[in-house]
Amino acid sequence: MERISLDVKGMHCDNCVNTVADALKGVDGVKLARVSLDQERADVTYDPSRASVDQLKEAVKSAGYEVA
Repeated sequence: MERISLDVKGMHCDNCVNTVADALKGVDGVKLARVSLDQERADVTYDPSRASVDQLKEAVKSAGYEVA
């Protein structure tokens, strides 16, 4: 398992946080996704043999948010 922190822009409420977390958890290989509205960050624990950083970023973008 690996961990990564992604900067997420565009979240304004708890619903946004849940949307981003759900999008990340929907990626095959993601074990844990913790999203912070205050820090504008998503901390993700994932299996790199099943998920890539690009897939994680694409999941956030597909949910309607900016990611760095």
